[in-house]
Amino acid sequence: MAAQQGDGSEDDATLSPVTAAILLPPTEHCLHSINSTVFIRQLPSQGLSFQLWPAATTFLTLLDDHRRNPSTGPLGPTLTALGSRRPPLKILELGSGTGLVGIAAAVTLGVSVTVTDLPHVIPNLSFNVKANAAVLAANGGVVHVAALRWGEAEDVEVIGREFDLIVASDVVYHDHLYDPLLKTLRLLITGGEEAEEEGRVFVMAHLRRWKKDSAFFKKARKLFEVEVLHVDPPCHGSRVGVTVYRFAGKKSSKKLLKANNANANAIA
Repeated sequence: MAAQQGDGSEDDATLSPVTAAILLPPTEHCLHSINSTVFIRQLPSQGLSFQLWPAATTFLTLLDDHRRNPSTGPLGPTLTALGSRRPPLKILELGSGTGLVGIAAAVTLGVSVTVTDLPHVIPNLSFNVKANAAVLAANGGVVHVAALRWGEAEDVEVIGREFDLIVASDVVYHDHLYDPLLKTLRLLITGGEEAEEEGRVFVMAHLRRWKKDSAFFKKARKLFEVEVLHVDPPCHGSRVGVTVYRFAGKKSSKKLLKANNANANAIA
C-alpha cells in the first residue's frame, strides 16, 4: 500500500535518521514453489507505505501457486496470454510500498519488474530490492526502482509504456486519490492505439474496508472492463477477504467496427 501523499502528511512522514534506527526485524515470506524466501523490511512508524498489508501477501501466494502450477491458478490465463504475445514479460507495479509484490513477481516469473512509489518511499523500497538480490539473480528476475506520482502524465512518460502488465495491492485507500490512480491507469492501459492493440491489463489485489471503496470501482467500470479473478475467504474477524481484480481496456469504436466488418465478411 502506498498513501501517495506528496505533502509530508501524517500518513507518510519522511524517514528521519532518528526513527530510521528503530527497525523491526525483516519479515520472511516463503516461496514454496522455488524453495526460497523473500525478506522485507518494514518501518511502521513512517506511515502506511512502509508496512505490509493483507492484499500483498495474497498476491504473493497467487504468484507462488502460479509458479508451481500455471494451468490451475487464477492468474494463469492472464499471465499465459500476456507472456505468449511478447516475451519476456515486463511488469510495472504501482504504489509498491515495501516492494513485496513486485519482488515476488520478478522472482517467481523470472521477469523484469519496475516497482514505483513516491520519492520519499524509494529509499526503503530500494533497500528491500537489494536485500533480495541473491534470490532475484538465482531465478532470473530483475527489479528496477523508480518514483511515480499518480495522475501525472509526465511521470508516465518518464517511466514509459513498454509494460505488458500493471500490478498493485491495497492501493485503493484514500478517496482523493481515486481519480489520480485512474488517470495513471488510463494512460498506461488505454493511452494510445499501441496500448489497445497489445491488450495491457491491470491486476489488483484489494481488501475492501469501507463503503466508499465502491465509488472507485464505479468510476473504474466506466473506463475499463473489470472482472474478479480470485476471492480469499474472510480471516482475522473480517467480513470479507482479499479480492483480486483484472482491469482491461474497453474495446474502442475502431476495434468494434473492425470486428463487425470481419463478422459481416464471414457471413457473406
